[in-house]
Amino acid sequence: MKDIYLSTQTTLITTLVVGAFFIALGYINLKKISDNKSLIIGDRNESIFSLTTSLSASALGAWILFGPASAATWGGIGAVIGYALGTAAPMLFLLNFGPKIRREFPNGMSLTELIKRRFGTGILKIMLILILFYLTIFLIAEVTAIAFLLNLISKTPLWITSGLTLIICLLYILRGGFKLSIITDKYQFIIVLSIILFSIFLILGNLEINSYELIKKNSAKLISKNYIPNYTAGLTFFIAVAATNLFHQGNWQRVFAAKNNFILKKSLIYSSIISFLIVLWMGYTGLISFSIDPKIQPDLAFFKLMLSNDNVLIIVSILILALALTLSTIDTLINAISSLIIIDGKELHKLLRGKEIKDKSNKLILLLCVIVFIFASKGYSILYLFLFADLLCCAAVVTIFYGFFKKKINTRLSLVSIILGLSSGLLFFPSPNFQSSLLVGNIMSIENFSPIVLSNLLFISFFVAIIVPLAIITTHSLRNSLR
Repeated sequence: MKDIYLSTQTTLITTLVVGAFFIALGYINLKKISDNKSLIIGDRNESIFSLTTSLSASALGAWILFGPASAATWGGIGAVIGYALGTAAPMLFLLNFGPKIRREFPNGMSLTELIKRRFGTGILKIMLILILFYLTIFLIAEVTAIAFLLNLISKTPLWITSGLTLIICLLYILRGGFKLSIITDKYQFIIVLSIILFSIFLILGNLEINSYELIKKNSAKLISKNYIPNYTAGLTFFIAVAATNLFHQGNWQRVFAAKNNFILKKSLIYSSIISFLIVLWMGYTGLISFSIDPKIQPDLAFFKLMLSNDNVLIIVSILILALALTLSTIDTLINAISSLIIIDGKELHKLLRGKEIKDKSNKLILLLCVIVFIFASKGYSILYLFLFADLLCCAAVVTIFYGFFKKKINTRLSLVSIILGLSSGLLFFPSPNFQSSLLVGNIMSIENFSPIVLSNLLFISFFVAIIVPLAIITTHSLRNSLR
């Protein structure tokens, strides 16, 4: 691979042209927003097409260019399937849960409204902090991903891309709100789907032998039923991605924006299938790439295959794909964070209330973007950032969603289970090199743990974060039933 595929000038011009297209699209379709509800969930009249494209586009960020393929190089086909199922699972969960929430909250705008009613203000504050932190980490990871890609193909400094991407997105999303995000998602989805289909024909067409035979010949263990990481990695990514997206405010905005429950259900089914197939393909490219070159840098697995032809048009298409993925996700994230501040900001600080809450929210978003810019410019591991954010949500998913159906789970029990689940998971959550954790290698010597534990720290951290709250809640329920 060459060090430079495009000149910095060509890369930045392409970025600006794509950005200008979406900014212009935003202002052409900009409508006067009557109130904060319209800013958050639009007119509640979204069709199957608009909702499907928006759910898909906002779910498939630039992370799909790095995460699934990277996970496949060490986690095998299990990690690929787990990643794909994890991406699709929240939409299938919402297929059942979404209509119920809409019936209970016909004027609802967020999941946090239900959390407040069910668990009280105390749990709401904790969940707000966790959700906002997760969305911020997600935002950092997305901006980092596009900056990393532009640096890969043209050596453009990370800080330039980070700043430019954020500015482009802010120029249209802060004024247009949710409705504008829905409109731009349609175009972004069409771009993403077209280039993904192109990548399938390009990559498979360049192989000398059948892709499955290639993997079976050179990397058989990655598709072997006896390869343990196929199971542990698959389950890890399924738990992580599925649990996290259940708390994504962007998804809940779209649940409440559907014209009716029939449209919502159809859109969720279609978008889950689309997301599953796209992530499955992106992960599969990691298996192909590793089979061709076992020394490939995991994050670059997909790009190794796409850039092998050294064709400028192909490189530009990857850049456009990445920008469409990034902008669709970033505007969803910014919108989601802004909506939570408007809806529940007063629970976090008394200043976040009043008629000027939209202006206050925009100022906070600008400040947050400065922080995102600083972190994204550092180029931290994209997959690692996602995994850390995922763990936070995993620690709360059982308590919150199980608690919706079990009224005996009170605020105190919820608080204890979330805190213990999070702290237990953090003890095993691996360091960036995945060789140690807070407990393993720091609090206690590595020699005290078996090789199975040492090689599965990520899986154990997520499993513990899920099982500890479940055990606490189950034990409490059993005690009550025996009384």
